[in-house]
Amino acid sequence: MSFMDARDVGSKIGSGGVASASRANADRRERLRKLALETIDLAKDPYFMKNHLGSYECKLCLTLHANEGNYLAHTQGRRHQQNLAKRAARDAEEVGAIAPRKAAIAPRKTAKIGRPGYRVTKQYDARTRQRSLLFQVDYPECELGTKPRYRFMSAYEQKIEAWDKRYQYVLFACEPYETIGFKIPNVEVDKTGRDKFFTHWDPDVRTYTCQITFKRTDDGAGAAAGGRVGAPMGSIPPPPMFANLPPPPAFMNVPPPPPA
Repeated sequence: MSFMDARDVGSKIGSGGVASASRANADRRERLRKLALETIDLAKDPYFMKNHLGSYECKLCLTLHANEGNYLAHTQGRRHQQNLAKRAARDAEEVGAIAPRKAAIAPRKTAKIGRPGYRVTKQYDARTRQRSLLFQVDYPECELGTKPRYRFMSAYEQKIEAWDKRYQYVLFACEPYETIGFKIPNVEVDKTGRDKFFTHWDPDVRTYTCQITFKRTDDGAGAAAGGRVGAPMGSIPPPPMFANLPPPPAFMNVPPPPPA
């Protein structure tokens, strides 16, 4: 380098001069390549692939590289880093969009020992004019620490009988007995008081008691119309039609019998 050149670029006389921007970038990439060769294992890189031509490809950026060092220098560049950030953001969105699957609870498989004994009592409260059913189910061989359960089921849930919206079902279950069900009217259950609807499990006698009280379905108009109080509207048969009956026989003019 001459004296005039060194003076223009601001370097010392006899030195190599100030490197240009392109040369500085090349030196930086070379340093990064050497550092990456020492620290990065290409066998664990999911985007590194060697093709049939002997060159190397980046499956993320779809670029070709002559050697491993060139590929490692590419991985430290802006383009590869931006594509990595985009891929990470996309994977995060897909994970958030897919709801985590809940672990499927396998039904418990227990050897059933038969149906339990039961008693059903029909009740009528004259004070409130409400009808109720009292279920008493015996589970003498129930498992220790097991408490029976009940459940109401719509007529459309069962597949044994034909669908009838006028009825519903109440089920009782306790291991190892079979589940039993009772067909009851599809009337709203009254749960306003503890004496209306209640369940009780007696662990000593091992009897499960459940009382179901139905709400009244009449609104007072049935009594005014001559219907029975407490009976559903429309369930009372109509009065007989006297117009369709045959006329009574005519009386004959027979003289009275003679005096004795």
